Amino acid sequence: MSYRFEAGRIYRMPTHFGPAPGPRQLPDDVVVDPKRSPRRLSVAASFLTDPVVLEQHLPEGFTLAGEPVVTVEFHHMTDIDWLAGRGYTMIWVGWPATFTGSRDRATGKFLAVVWENLADPILTGREELGFAKIYAEMPPPVVIGNSYAGVATWQGFRFFEMGAADLADTSALPEPDGSFHYKFVPRTGALGEADVAYLEYAPPDRLATGYGGLKVTRRMLGQGSFKFHRARWEDVPFQYPIINALADLPTLETRGASVTTLAATGAIGNPSAGRLAEIV
Repeated sequence: MSYRFEAGRIYRMPTHFGPAPGPRQLPDDVVVDPKRSPRRLSVAASFLTDPVVLEQHLPEGFTLAGEPVVTVEFHHMTDIDWLAGRGYTMIWVGWPATFTGSRDRATGKFLAVVWENLADPILTGREELGFAKIYAEMPPPVVIGNSYAGVATWQGFRFFEMGAADLADTSALPEPDGSFHYKFVPRTGALGEADVAYLEYAPPDRLATGYGGLKVTRRMLGQGSFKFHRARWEDVPFQYPIINALADLPTLETRGASVTTLAATGAIGNPSAGRLAEIV
């Protein structure tokens, strides 16, 4: 007898083996520890760029919100329950934008691209959340005294590096931003057409993990820098247009850096909080 989909359960290809475990659907016998999972170390740096160039990378309906400041965040996650205690590293690239549609209007961070060094969060994030996630090799950040550094490579080609130094503790915390994501899935057998193409918005109080929040245990501000190194097709055949577009953004002024340590709050959230809202 052939299988049927169970109502209310999450599936991913291959679907033939039943509902898929992941961050929004843990096995029934797994007991999570919200006081331990997850933990995160985040290194971020920003710069002011040319608004005309930056707007070329915004989907229809978007305008820049405020100054054209690009922020790159290097996150190292550990003690993740849905990965059985393992972790992974990711890079977020985004800038402030306002969407004005036929029904909705919202302002937040347009998250243009996310690199991660593990297939599992890439698959779940692309398919279930619509995040623009792709792969890179990213070791944990290197910490030497009061400085932090991170790199990203693909098959040995180093396309990104960043650092933060001259750091000092601060009690000031940034206001949380909502984030925009453009979900696109090509249509099989019809190149150039979409099966799915729409915008999503995650309000500041909606967590992508859906398993409780994170609290800041330490935050430092200082000087920082990052650089995307231009790539040839031979260097990174799949990603070189993305890397080069970011490398070509003019740096008009650096805007400092931050290093933030976060730990689990101990609260268990509702997995449905990880679902984003479609905006039109």
